[in-house]
Amino acid sequence: MSQSSTYHHGDLRAACVRAARELLEEDGSAGLSLRAVARRAGVSATAPYRHYADREALVSAVAAEGYRELAEHLAAAHPAPSTPDDLAAVAVAYVRFALEHPALFRAMFAEPCDPTSEERVAATQAISAYVRGLVRDAFPGTDDTDALSTTVWALVHGLAFLHLDGKLDTSTPEAVAQQVRASVFALFTASPAIRAAPAAG
Repeated sequence: MSQSSTYHHGDLRAACVRAARELLEEDGSAGLSLRAVARRAGVSATAPYRHYADREALVSAVAAEGYRELAEHLAAAHPAPSTPDDLAAVAVAYVRFALEHPALFRAMFAEPCDPTSEERVAATQAISAYVRGLVRDAFPGTDDTDALSTTVWALVHGLAFLHLDGKLDTSTPEAVAQQVRASVFALFTASPAIRAAPAAG
């Protein structure tokens, strides 16, 4: 890619994020630096510092963009999920997003990010609120929506990384969907049995 092809509209911030995403997809996080981003964007080595104090700030901007795209992807999978089956469809979409954008997904969740980034905080809060709303609608009688939301997110997020890391079958989209659906429904099936089991001791 020529330097001029990335940065030519005067939007330095967007050009830096785009260049960072390209570098992540090509080389993973090891090759990502502000200097490399400047080269890819076709700007001076100091130009990215106008918007990003350091690498972590830039990664936070990339992560925030990823969270927004993930939210759109989940909403497209089911605009108003309200049943366990709807929730399973959203879970499948979450894992597919991770598999389709592995470097971005790792930047979102495995890379250190700037905790003071308002953009990143807002984006992660939006995802958290989405999951809480989904769980609240799918399980209107639950006693602790926050705890169940954390459990559901942890399950689906764990499935995403297990697939990304090659611990689960990714040979076909169908294999992934079947594994994710089975795991989500196993959680729902186990819940009544767990509540009904006598307490230990």
